Amino acid sequence: MKVDFHISPELEEELLVETETTKTNAIVLHNDNHNTFEWVIESLIDVCNHHIEQAEQCSFIVHYKGKCAVKEGSMDKLKPMKDALIDRGLNATIE
Repeated sequence: MKVDFHISPELEEELLVETETTKTNAIVLHNDNHNTFEWVIESLIDVCNHHIEQAEQCSFIVHYKGKCAVKEGSMDKLKPMKDALIDRGLNATIE
């Protein structure tokens, strides 16, 4: 038996708005040629609250792939973290 669902235009609009407002962003750390693995790991632990293993894995991904999403969340939460990473000399963006 097939059940057809009908969504009212009002509910459809509400769902679209909810989807838009809950969209998460990510801090993306980009590779560079001057920061050491130790500094990147320490920065991820201090700024993004990573565990040592997570920070190590992210640093290797950045090194070998060129970039890595290191933290997801709202723009309000991520912007200060991104700025702190940049202040430490790392190349980070929010996407």
